[in-house]
Order: sequence, then C-alpha cells, then structure tokens
Amino acid sequence: MSETAPGTPSVTFYVLAEASASARLRLACRIADKAYRAGQKVLIWDPDAAELAQLDELLWSFGDDRCFIPHELLVAGVAAEAPVLLSANALPEGPIDVLMNLAEELPQFFTRATRVIEVIDGEDRRRAAGRARFKAYRERGLQPQSHHVGAGEPRP
Repeated sequence: MSETAPGTPSVTFYVLAEASASARLRLACRIADKAYRAGQKVLIWDPDAAELAQLDELLWSFGDDRCFIPHELLVAGVAAEAPVLLSANALPEGPIDVLMNLAEELPQFFTRATRVIEVIDGEDRRRAAGRARFKAYRERGLQPQSHHVGAGEPRP
C-alpha cells in the first residue's frame, strides 16, 4: 500500500466480471479475512440489512477450510470488540484501518479509514453506482486503483 497523508485513504476497487451479489459477498469475505489476518480492523459498510445478514452468515464459515472470521454487527452505543465489524448505520469509535464499502453511495466518513475497499460486481445498477463513486473519489483528489477479478478464484 502506498503512503497517504492523514485523512487521505488509499482507495481500491475490486471489480468482478460476474453479475452476482453472492460472488460480491464471497469476495468481500476473502478481503476481510486477508485484512483480519494482517491484524487490521475492518468495517464493512452496507445499508442493506438483508445483504448484511447474508454476509454475517458467510463470515461464520468462510472459505474452503471453513474458517471463522471473528466479526460482529455494530450497534450504536455498544462497544465492539471484534476485528471485523458489520454496520448499516453505526460507526465505531476511533480510526478505521479498512473500510469496505458495499453501499451504492460514497460514505461521508470514508476519510476516517486508512484504506477504502470497494467491491463491485457486473450487475448494471451496482456497476453504474461504482463508476459514480470512482469519479467522486477522483473529484476529492484521490487516485483510486482498480483490480479486475476474473471468473476464477478471486484473489484480492
């Protein structure tokens, strides 16, 4: 990861060719697992409660080795201890190492993160929203990076 000024996160888009919300969530799990194993605190932001519940289930037994990724749903006013937090509306106290945005909108608090990850699949609406966020990051002076993930096993 390149050095960035305080309040200026690095931004990486992982773009799947597949138009599948489940593929997008599996890739999100893989990225969260990698960050967790690197000792980073992760906030996964998704205002879609049903999708957040699906992600919660996936994180219980993720991957070929069915490993558990320690996580919890973040609730406003309740202290959170897990290294991976899932939230639709609450924010953790303090800085965020990795903010994984699964929302269609650019989170207004993204500058609290050291690194922002955007996971996009091939579904037209999510792809268009991702393009808009990419442009919004650029308008704020950031240089987002893009990684296209093929049909094979995703490798963040």
